[in-house]
Amino acid sequence: MRWWRDDGVRRYPEAKRLLIHADTGGSNAANSRVFKVRLKEKLADAFGISVTVSHYPTGASKWNPIEHRLFSRISTNWAGTPLRSLKGMLSLIRGTVTKAGLKVRALLNPRQYQNGVRVTDEELKGVGLQRHEVCPAWNYTISPG
Repeated sequence: MRWWRDDGVRRYPEAKRLLIHADTGGSNAANSRVFKVRLKEKLADAFGISVTVSHYPTGASKWNPIEHRLFSRISTNWAGTPLRSLKGMLSLIRGTVTKAGLKVRALLNPRQYQNGVRVTDEELKGVGLQRHEVCPAWNYTISPG
């Protein structure tokens, strides 16, 4: 479910909290300072909500339901098809459906992202990270303000 409607209006304007389950690799890694700063800027402060993040441990994405319910279906749909262009790949992803009613939407994000962005200790302190008692490296809340 998307956070906003097609007309740009928040789908859940009364929501005060958001829970994110994230893998522990790549740009959303549990130790990524940039990920935490962007969550503060783009979600917590922008929408005035508390954002709680719970990372799956390294190598544990097998418990991530998206891995099984979405990516496996996409992989099956494009199996044996050469992925020669972004247009072709998006077409195959969008064509992924199941008898249970899964319909995949996919968009190409043409934005170029800057590599090597660094977040200082001072910037990270400004996030106001509240680590949880259980697995504090993987579970934390970022509040607006």
